[in-house]
Amino acid sequence: MKYCVFPGSFDPPTKGHLDLIRRAAGMFDRVTVAVMVNVAKEGLIPWEERVRMLEKACRDIPNVRVVLWKGLLADFVKQQKKPAVVVRGVRNAAEYEHEAEAAAVNRMLCPGMETVLIPASDGMGMVSSSTVREIAAFGGDYDFLIPEEIQQDIGRYLKNKK
Repeated sequence: MKYCVFPGSFDPPTKGHLDLIRRAAGMFDRVTVAVMVNVAKEGLIPWEERVRMLEKACRDIPNVRVVLWKGLLADFVKQQKKPAVVVRGVRNAAEYEHEAEAAAVNRMLCPGMETVLIPASDGMGMVSSSTVREIAAFGGDYDFLIPEEIQQDIGRYLKNKK
């Protein structure tokens, strides 16, 4: 069985995230979307809500499950007790460099752990959670960047930040 983990903070989940999840689901038998705690970022949406939103957005993808993990990605992969590939999306060269470095560190922490970098789909290169939060902070319309199924859910958190 080919198994992968797609980790991220997903604050909020975007159409870019959902595109990568769907693409990974087509390549792997099972995809675990791991909502991770990022100590470098202050979260806007509670972690449990991010999990719920991703479950809702992914409900039509049968080989996807969503979990919350509050530790190192390498420890999560070790806990799975099966070979896992980490899937990460990259939008540009700077992200490639960052993800390549993270993959090297993860291989040191968890020997045998591999990372597959998937380039952003056409039209998704500018989609990011940071962009959504910035547009929302200035009262702009960000709905075109987030999955329709969870626009109202996300709006409850972002509209309060204007």
